[in-house]
Amino acid sequence: MIEDVAPRQVWEALMSNPAAVLCDVRTNAEWQFVGLPDLTQTGKQPVLIQWQTYPTMQQNPNFMEALQAAHVQPGDHVYFICRSGGRSMAAAQLAKAAGYKHVYNVRDGFEGPPDPRGHRGHVAGWKADGLPWKQG
Repeated sequence: MIEDVAPRQVWEALMSNPAAVLCDVRTNAEWQFVGLPDLTQTGKQPVLIQWQTYPTMQQNPNFMEALQAAHVQPGDHVYFICRSGGRSMAAAQLAKAAGYKHVYNVRDGFEGPPDPRGHRGHVAGWKADGLPWKQG
């Protein structure tokens, strides 16, 4: 079973644990137009690997190879994040099946669920929790 971890707990782990890694599995378009977690204060960068490739949204067949190429080790504490938690959970499950011991899903992802007006980023998730992020 993959543990859902609150974004603030993920931030604390990234700040305190040298073996903590944030892997953002959203698409290139989301990274560019919606924004990215800004890990500057942690001295780290998010590992960016698409779980699904835009625009076809087909699953990335090279996901695990890309994770290994990014030097993410099986003993690292890997926190997977997507828009709202679905793709990141699937990525975490694949990594766990491939032998990664400490994998987690970032609860509510980067933007979280939509608010009553259908807008994301205000209810829950990385952005709603006021954690650092940048756009563009």
